[in-house]
Amino acid sequence: MTDELVTQRIELPGGELGLLQPAEAAELPDDGAVEWAPMAPYWAVLWRSGVALARELSGPELRGARVVELGCGLAAPSIAAARLGADVLATDADAEALELVERNAALSGVRVETAAHELLPRLAPDAWLADPGRPAADAFLAEARRRSWEVTSSAHGVVAIHRLSMNERRAP
Repeated sequence: MTDELVTQRIELPGGELGLLQPAEAAELPDDGAVEWAPMAPYWAVLWRSGVALARELSGPELRGARVVELGCGLAAPSIAAARLGADVLATDADAEALELVERNAALSGVRVETAAHELLPRLAPDAWLADPGRPAADAFLAEARRRSWEVTSSAHGVVAIHRLSMNERRAP
């Protein structure tokens, strides 16, 4: 793991969240219309989509809910959900990311289960997606609807938050 870490602070409705982040990624901008591929490890960037989703998850009561974050990176949404009592699984392909997630969760006084990212490792009836304008988002959401998921969306600047809810009768 990167030896030099800095603390990033995020203002959430439920109070400030501090996250350790590799220093090499701390100053990379994420202010364009679409996220870009940084020189630092992708997971190490505190993406605006993750911050927007963490803020969205800070509102509803999540005690006892099962939350799964795919491609969690620094896992701001996972830690925000765990602070509200959710049972959280944060997944990522990078072992260093998961190591830092566990450390950040401990610093926040919460437990977040981690696992290497696999396609839909555990299903839940609801999924939240923070989209900073990715070109493939519309196709992904259309496919979700085709498979009988209900999709509701809200805009937060250039980031859209999509909530996908499993319908009772899902298509195969």
